Amino acid sequence: MTAMDEGPAPTLHDVAREAGVSVATASRALNGSSRTVRAENADRVRAAAARLGYEPHLSAQAIAKGSTRTVALVVRDVADPYFSSIAAGVGQAAEEAGLIVTMAVAGGSPERELELVRTLRGRRPRVIIVTGSRIDGAGTRDELVDELTAYRTAGGRAVLISQRDLPFGTVTIDDHGGSAGLARALLGAGYRRFAVFHAPPALRTSRDRHEGFLAGLDGAGSVVAVETGFTREGGHEAARRLVERGFEDVEAVFAVNDVMAIGAMTAFRDAGVLPGRDIGVAGFDDIASTVDVVPALTSVAVPLREAGLSAMRLALSDDAPEEIRLPATVVLRESTPPRA
Repeated sequence: MTAMDEGPAPTLHDVAREAGVSVATASRALNGSSRTVRAENADRVRAAAARLGYEPHLSAQAIAKGSTRTVALVVRDVADPYFSSIAAGVGQAAEEAGLIVTMAVAGGSPERELELVRTLRGRRPRVIIVTGSRIDGAGTRDELVDELTAYRTAGGRAVLISQRDLPFGTVTIDDHGGSAGLARALLGAGYRRFAVFHAPPALRTSRDRHEGFLAGLDGAGSVVAVETGFTREGGHEAARRLVERGFEDVEAVFAVNDVMAIGAMTAFRDAGVLPGRDIGVAGFDDIASTVDVVPALTSVAVPLREAGLSAMRLALSDDAPEEIRLPATVVLRESTPPRA
């Protein structure tokens, strides 16, 4: 039977008395303070705590360490496989480091993103990771930089998985190069007339992918641009509009992310237009469901789980580079069969 079962819960004073050290030394030994505690004293404190059944309070640990043992992950959309794959990588690296991940959803709103970072900073996580495209002209950039700078000054680690836009460690994805490679691959498969389903140009990820695709074509093909939402619903709506206007001048659609492409495939099928036969369809990200849809979706593979792992390595390392750039690789599948 432990001391906790027999009466009042043991206190830090009880542990210090049992170990023959000061309360301050006992606190530092148990709460992981950066101030040095002699090894023999730390061993005595931990042994005393075990005998008494004492468990340090998490808030006390946070005060002693200057932060909690949490990683705060800010994502655009928790239901989007893009972000869930990143979260899996963050979670794996956090577990290896003995940290716990909490997630907050910004919903694509820069104002909400800023509000979340401000709130999370007050809760003193060990790491804040902000994911998702930067949005030009949002009006929150300077405030976000101020919040993350103050957090970093207080000892926190801030990392982005996004474009290299803010003065913090960033994991970037080669959106432009990956899309250019896709355009060249589709040209090689015999396609010449394209539609690009893209989000408003202020959304940097969409713009970089759109511009990369045009650069890859290098004038070798015609392009119809259709602006829509950066979501499955957006892709569905864009495809419906394309069918209504007539798609005789389009041989293949490039949707700037996979969920848009999958939404487009559904809309095409609903209209009696068969993807992979009547029109080619390609996406970007290579989320897991690209091989589950019929036909399997051509995409640009991004190591999303590695992005999460890299962000944690960047956050926890004292000598990591300011930027880790991840490659993007074209994967051709049945949704864009070679044209005769």
